[in-house]
Amino acid sequence: MAQSDIDEGLYSRQLYVLGHDAMRCMSKASVLISGMKGLGVEVAKNVVLAGVGSVIIQDQGSTEWTDLSSQFYLSESDLGQNRALCSEKPLARLNSLVRVSACTEALTRDFLSKFQVVVLTDSSLEEQRWVGTFCHKNNIKFIVADTKGLCGQLFCDFGEAFEVRDTDGEPPHSAMIAHISKGNPGVVSCADDQAHEFTDGMHVTFSGVQGMRELNSSRPIEIKNIGSYSFSICDTSDFSEYEKGGVVTEVKQPKTLKFIPLDTALEEVIRNADLLVLNDYGKIQKHQSLHLGFRALHNFKQKHGRLPRARNQEDAEQLVAMAKELSAAANFDELDEDVISKLSLVAVGDLAPVNAFIGGLAAQEVMKACSGKFIPLRQWFYFDALECLPEQEDRALLTEQDCAPRCSRYDGQTAVFGADFQEKLKKQRYFLVGAGAIGCELLKNFALIGLGAGEGGHITVTDMDSIERSNLNRQFLFRSEDIGRQKSEVAAEAVKKMNPSINITAHQNRVCPESESIYTSQFYRSLDGVAAALDNVDARVYLDGRCVQFQRPMLEGGTLGSKGHTLVVVPHLTESYGPVSSSGEKAIPLCTLKHFPHRIEHTLQWARDQFEGLFKHSPENVNQYLSDPEFWPRTVARGEVEAVEVFEGVYNSLNERPLTWRDCVTWARLQWENLYNNHIAQLLHCFPPDHVTSSGLPFWMGAKRCPHPLTFDLDNTTHMDFVVAAANLHGQIYGIEGSRDLQDIQTILGGVHVPAFSPKSSVKIAVTDEELAESKEERTEEDTAKLEELKEKLSKLQLPSKNFQMFPLEFEKDDDSNFHMDYIVAASNLRAENYDIPAADRHKSKLIAGRIIPAIATTTAAVAGLMCLELYKLVQGHQRISSFRVAYINMAVQYYVLSQPGRAPTFTVAGKQFSLWDEFLVQGGEGREEMTVEGLLKYIKDNHNLTVTALFYGPAVLYADYSNHTDRLKLRVSEVVRVATKTELPHQQQMLELIPSFAEDEDCEKVPPIRFLFR
Repeated sequence: MAQSDIDEGLYSRQLYVLGHDAMRCMSKASVLISGMKGLGVEVAKNVVLAGVGSVIIQDQGSTEWTDLSSQFYLSESDLGQNRALCSEKPLARLNSLVRVSACTEALTRDFLSKFQVVVLTDSSLEEQRWVGTFCHKNNIKFIVADTKGLCGQLFCDFGEAFEVRDTDGEPPHSAMIAHISKGNPGVVSCADDQAHEFTDGMHVTFSGVQGMRELNSSRPIEIKNIGSYSFSICDTSDFSEYEKGGVVTEVKQPKTLKFIPLDTALEEVIRNADLLVLNDYGKIQKHQSLHLGFRALHNFKQKHGRLPRARNQEDAEQLVAMAKELSAAANFDELDEDVISKLSLVAVGDLAPVNAFIGGLAAQEVMKACSGKFIPLRQWFYFDALECLPEQEDRALLTEQDCAPRCSRYDGQTAVFGADFQEKLKKQRYFLVGAGAIGCELLKNFALIGLGAGEGGHITVTDMDSIERSNLNRQFLFRSEDIGRQKSEVAAEAVKKMNPSINITAHQNRVCPESESIYTSQFYRSLDGVAAALDNVDARVYLDGRCVQFQRPMLEGGTLGSKGHTLVVVPHLTESYGPVSSSGEKAIPLCTLKHFPHRIEHTLQWARDQFEGLFKHSPENVNQYLSDPEFWPRTVARGEVEAVEVFEGVYNSLNERPLTWRDCVTWARLQWENLYNNHIAQLLHCFPPDHVTSSGLPFWMGAKRCPHPLTFDLDNTTHMDFVVAAANLHGQIYGIEGSRDLQDIQTILGGVHVPAFSPKSSVKIAVTDEELAESKEERTEEDTAKLEELKEKLSKLQLPSKNFQMFPLEFEKDDDSNFHMDYIVAASNLRAENYDIPAADRHKSKLIAGRIIPAIATTTAAVAGLMCLELYKLVQGHQRISSFRVAYINMAVQYYVLSQPGRAPTFTVAGKQFSLWDEFLVQGGEGREEMTVEGLLKYIKDNHNLTVTALFYGPAVLYADYSNHTDRLKLRVSEVVRVATKTELPHQQQMLELIPSFAEDEDCEKVPPIRFLFR
C-alpha cells in the first residue's frame, strides 16, 4: 500500500502514533478473534478502529443475560441468538476500510492457518494449549485474553524470532554538537542549552559537521553515555580536526525477540518472574497467585461444568484447594490464598470496566503483532481490582442470594457487587465533561454498568465540538453520517440505544467561568460526582477547582498516543488535580525564534507565529480599529511597544492593501525576499560568520547556527509553495479570489521588481531575551513619537468604503484545501534551509505546528476502564486511601504503574490543621436577610474563634482593618462585593468564595476559604 493509499483524514491521530509503515502492515493483516462476550467485542472494536485489514469474529455461543453487562452490541432482543452474528454488522460499521465477517463453527487447524494473529478471549485451557502449540509451530502470533470478575489475564506468544522495528515509537533523539575530540574513543560534547537524551548502546549518525567531515558520511555509530552533555563514539584519532557545527541523531535499531509457547510458559512463569509484566507494585506476589488461580478456574470448570458460584464459600474453598495443589506441584510456597478465595467469589461476574482495560491492552498487542511497532508483552500480564470490593472485612456482608442472577442486563455486575449496589449505581447523578474519545468510552461503560439508569439517577454530558472525520477512528460512538453533528447529542443517543433506561441530557457548553450561570453551586451540589474527559490542562484545573469548591469527587483521565493516566480525587482524602504545574516542555526563547533557531520545532513555531500575525491578528486589529473608538486607548494602555507593533500593522494593512490577484502575488514574492534573504543578510551584517564574543569565543557556535540567505528560484518547489500559499492567504483576508495556476503565478513573478537590500549598521539585534526586554524599556520616548506619527498617518488614509472590513483567518490544520498547512510547511522549511536544519515533511509539520495530540483507541479504552473501576469505589463510599488507584501507562513499552493516590496535603492555621478540602461554610442568606460584613466577622469569631483582619474576593479587597473600611461593616456581603469589584453579581450566583486573613496567624500563606451562601 502506498503512503497516499492510507486514509489520513480517518487515521490522522493514529498515524502520529504508529506511522505509515506500521499502518500499511496492519492494513494487510488478517486477525481472528474468538469469543464475542464483553471482552472479545472490546478487542474486536479496537482492532477494527485501528484499521487491521481483515477481522474474523468467531463464537459458537448464544447471547445470555450476563452478556448484556459488558457486550455493548447485544440487547435483550438478541437473547438466544449467536453472539458473533449479532456483533458482525455493528463492528463492520465502525470502519468501512476493514473487512469484518463472522464464524459460528468450531476452530480447526485449517481455519487457523489463514490468519497472522489469533486471539482467544473465551476459551478452555485445553483449547488454549492446542491452539497455542499450532500457532507457535506455524509462526502465527497468538494472544490469550481473559477476564473473571475483577481480575484479568493476558498472554502473548509471537514466535521464535519476532522483529520489532521500533521499540518505543518515540521520535529519534537529536542534539546540537559543541565539540568532538580526536581520540580512541572520540568524545562528543553537546550544546549546553539542554541535556542530550542518548543512552548506552544507541546508534547515531552525524550531519553538518564542519572539519571532522568523516563522520557525516559514516554508518550508524554505537555510543556510550558519559554524562548529560557528552558521550563517546568510535576511534576518531585519524579523523580531521573538528571545527564547528553538526547535529547528532539517533538511528532506531530493530530488535529480534524470542517467545516461548503457552505450554512451556504456563509452568515457567512460576520459576521465572521475568515472564510476568508487573503493574501494581503492591501486588507482585498476588500476580503469581492469580496465575495459579486462573489455572485452578479452568480445572474447576472442567470438573463442574461451571465457574464457582458468586459469593459461595464452599466453591471458594474448593478453588483454594485446587490452587494449592498447583502451587505445590510448582514448588511455589507464596500462594496468596485470600486472593484465590476472592477470585472465586467474583469469577462468574462480567464487568465492562475490566473488559475495557484488558481489551484495550489485548488489541494493542494485536496491532504490535501486525506491525512490528512497539515492544510486545513478554509474556504474561495479570491484573486485579479486588480493592473495588466492599472495604468491610466481613465477607458475609454480601451473600450468595444478594449476587444471584435476576434475568437482568446487570446480572454480570450483580454477581460481583450485589443487587443493592446496582440500585445505588442507578440513582447516581454524574456530570461528564467532554464527549470525545475518552468521553465516548466512559459513556459506553456508564450505560453498561447502569450509572444513572434508575429513578433519580442522571448523567449530564457537555461538549462544544462537532464531529469530524478524524474523530471516527477512536470515538467509536460516532459514524460517518454523524459528521457535522454535535458530539454530546450523538453520544447521548448512542448510549441510549445501548441501555434505554439511562437518563442522560446533552449540553454544548464549555465548562468555564462564563458558564457558571448554568453550572451553578446548586447544580454541583446535586451531583454525586464529576468525570473529566478533557484534552487540555487549563480546563482540567478549572473543573478540579469547582469539584474542590463543592466537595465533589472527580475522575480524571488523559491519553497521549500509547501513554495514558488516570486520577481519582476523593474529598477529604486525596490530593486534587491541583493548579497548573510547570511541564517538562520549556517555552522557546523569543530570540531563538527570531534569530537563532536550531531545531525544526523552532522554525515551525516561527512559521505558525507568522501565520497568526499576518493572517489573523493584523486583520482583527484593522477591524477593531475601524469599528471600535476605544481600541486605540485600550491598546496604548497595554504599553507603547505593543501599541506601535499593532498600529504599524494596521497602517500597513490599510495603506498597502491589494486591489488585484497580481498585487497578492507581488506581496508574497516580497515577503519571501524579506524573510529568507533580507532579514538573514541583516543578521549576518550584525554578526558576521567570523564574529567573536567579548570573551574571544566564536559567536556562531553551540546552539547558534550560522545562517545563510536564500536566492529565489522559480524552479524550486518549496519557494513556489510559499508564494502560492502566501498569495492566496493574503487575498483571502482582503476578499480577493486566488488561484493555484502555477504558470500564471510564474508569469506574474517575472514582472515583480524586487528592490536590492542593503544592511543597516544602525540596527541592533538582541542576543538574549533579557537584552530584548531591556531594549524595549529603552524605546519609550521613541515609541511615543512613533505612535503620534502613526495616528496622523492613519487619520489621513482613504478607505474604499465606509463598511470596509478584512477577513481574519482561524488556523485550521485539517483542511488541505485552505493553504494554511501549505504556508506553514513551506515557511518553516525555508527557514530551516536558512539555518541548515533538516526539513520536516507535511505529516510531521502538522503534528508540531498543529499542536496535535496523538491518539489511539486502545489507550482510550484502557484509561476509561481504569476510571470506571475507581467509580465503583466512589459509589460504595470507600474511605481507605489504600483502596484507590492512580495509573500511569505506556502500552508501547509495557509500562503499567498503578499506585495509591497522594493524601491531601495539610497546612496549619492558628495551631489547627486543615487541608484543601476544609472550608468555613456560612449560611449567609437563604430565606432570611443577608448577613452583613460585620455579622460575617462575628460568625467566624463565634464559631471558629478566629479574628478576621482582612477579607478578599479574588484580587478585590472587601474589608481590611488597616484601611478605612468601617463603612462597609454594615453593608451586606454581596453589596460590598459589588462595590469592590464594580460589577453586578449574576442573578444565578448563590455562593461567594472569600479568602480571609486572621489575626491569630497573619503569616499563614494558606487558609481555608469562607464559602458564603447568600441566596
